[in-house]
Amino acid sequence: MNQNTTDHQPQERLEGSVERVTFHSEETGFFVVRAKVRGYRELVTITGSTPAITAGEYIESFGIWVNDPRHGLQFQAQSVKMIVPTNLEGMQKYLGSGMVKGIGPHFAKRLVKYFGEQVFDVIEHQPERLLELEGIGKVRQEKITSAWQEQKVVRDIMVFLQSHGVGTARAVRIYKTYGEDAVDKVCANPYQLALDIHGIGFKTADQIAQRLGIEPTSLIRARAGIRHVLQEISGSGHCAAPFEELVLSGEKLLEIPDTVLRQAINEELIAENLVAQNIDGVPCVFLTPLFHAEQGVANHIHRLARGHTFWQGIDLTKAIPWVEQQNHIQLSASQQDAIRQVIHNKFCVITGGPGVGKTTVVNSILTIIAAKKAHVTLCAPTGRAAKRLSESTGREASTIHRLLEFDPKQFDFKRNAKKPLETDFLVVDETSMVDVVLMNQLLRAVADNTAVLLVGDVDQLPSVGPGSVLADIINSNTVTVAKLTEIFRQAATSKIISNAHSINKGYSPKVSEKGEKSDFYFMEVDEPELIQAKLIYSVSERIPKRFNVDPINDIQVLTPMNRGGLGARSLNLALQEKMNGDAHPKITRFGWTYAPGDKVIQNVNNYDKEVFNGDIGRVQSVDSESGELLINFEGRDVAYEMHELDELSLAYATTIHKSQGSEYPVVVIPIATQHFTLLERNLLYTGVTRGKQLVILIGQKKAVAMAVHNVKSSKRLTYLQQTLQALFK
Repeated sequence: MNQNTTDHQPQERLEGSVERVTFHSEETGFFVVRAKVRGYRELVTITGSTPAITAGEYIESFGIWVNDPRHGLQFQAQSVKMIVPTNLEGMQKYLGSGMVKGIGPHFAKRLVKYFGEQVFDVIEHQPERLLELEGIGKVRQEKITSAWQEQKVVRDIMVFLQSHGVGTARAVRIYKTYGEDAVDKVCANPYQLALDIHGIGFKTADQIAQRLGIEPTSLIRARAGIRHVLQEISGSGHCAAPFEELVLSGEKLLEIPDTVLRQAINEELIAENLVAQNIDGVPCVFLTPLFHAEQGVANHIHRLARGHTFWQGIDLTKAIPWVEQQNHIQLSASQQDAIRQVIHNKFCVITGGPGVGKTTVVNSILTIIAAKKAHVTLCAPTGRAAKRLSESTGREASTIHRLLEFDPKQFDFKRNAKKPLETDFLVVDETSMVDVVLMNQLLRAVADNTAVLLVGDVDQLPSVGPGSVLADIINSNTVTVAKLTEIFRQAATSKIISNAHSINKGYSPKVSEKGEKSDFYFMEVDEPELIQAKLIYSVSERIPKRFNVDPINDIQVLTPMNRGGLGARSLNLALQEKMNGDAHPKITRFGWTYAPGDKVIQNVNNYDKEVFNGDIGRVQSVDSESGELLINFEGRDVAYEMHELDELSLAYATTIHKSQGSEYPVVVIPIATQHFTLLERNLLYTGVTRGKQLVILIGQKKAVAMAVHNVKSSKRLTYLQQTLQALFK
């Protein structure tokens, strides 16, 4: 920013209420707001940095005036804190900002009009007087009072935290986690925040630590930093990191001498926060929970693979013709062989791409086993995948979390080794999506006499979480694996399926001739800057008209990346404006604006709400008075408070990674050479196989060729395969 300022311009103090948040970056904290400031007739533009800022909040800022050539005169705040206002207008804005649950803008106006400057005092010391106001019953009065008391305690904590760079929403979370001990706990070890509180990462904790005077080269920072580096590495799917690479990454991120980092790693190993293990002769370091998860999965597979099932003696020369008659099908030789393998073994895997008959085989096995009165249980990692499994088998299926009876209060599963699942046969679909931590939780809840069948497509992208469970189990050659490769006649007529297999073999997808009816199209656009416009027009108008589909419910845009003009964020904003721009009322939180009708995606597992990472819903209503959004997920309405909205983002477009385990009627994929760092065969394959009725690629042929030929997808650093091989020796 070109600023006309003097070198030693004195700092000024501005105080006022935020009227409008023009811009706020959740990543950097940078904000631009318009505020009503004492002594100024016009609204003042204030810029600065804070983790959270909301219209209606009252701020005190210290800074300097700058004259920006593009935006004019602005106040550049060097420090910002939220304060309790003392004038009536400020009080009304403060109360109506959504910070006190039960009070919205309209009700705040009535409260201030009735009680005047005494309003804060009444809520705090004479709450029974709130009943004087028409429309307030005992329930609402108690709701306001308890919210105010919490806010009062929070306020002191917030003043402390905000002076150390933490915003309102995070401060509330810190209070809810630590209670009245929040300040003491933060001072004792601010790095604990990154472990305990969702939404606070190492970087935020590090900023707080520095402001509290903790030395950048201190051992407490080095130990937390090493854990953070390993967390970042696990975010890329790895369960461990080579020791020397970990030291180098730590040096780069933390700017701490390697001697201190080596000491930090050793202390973390002694404290059992980390585990050392050689992988293929290379010394590596694991986060302890990930090491234990891999060991657990291997031990459980070894335990469950032993013994026999009571249906093992079934005469398949009779059972297979019988099941063909029952299900009105003709099984191929490879399908019959897969059925034999599963019936005769206690722990099995069925893998294969689309159209190879995995569902037919699973249904045949279920029919045969059910005839022997076996109790069968079906599950999948996501709600959408469970719903699809239920539809394809005609039997009840649930998510893994629901099956294991997750208890959000204890943050643990009720089903475990002491209280195992009561079933004879467990089928897990979409296993490629299951990370090592969840697989360990699932298998520990399986009783010794239960048979297990894992079903999945090993060529898809691996799980979002760490590990490559399905691939490691298959590559270990320790359990029975049925690989289905034959594409069946009916499926072979689908260009989606034939092109998915072509991509998997390293060939570019075949494009339909002009005028040819197909379920797979490629719209060539050579200029990357024109791809977005073509995509917006196609999704909002051309595809819905031509194929008679709903542009929001039926069409899902899947993109390789989050950032850039063809990234999920940019496409979401453009599609929202085009397809739901006129919807009201609107509310903005954490960098996204929501209105009724908007399509949203859950970005983290929320066990309280039973909404999980990747679940897609539609906003039903926005209530600015009560500070609530109502979102419908698969027919179920779920309420979100304002401070919880950082769990969501718009979902007109999502990344291909986020789409795993889901299927959509229509999939549209932008593909350009600007995505080159992410263009890989399994990424394109996963995106294409998400489409049920129609897949459309929009972009450059060169980019498609790059993706098809690129199999650089680095193998995840895991230890499950070796552990299984050692156990089954």
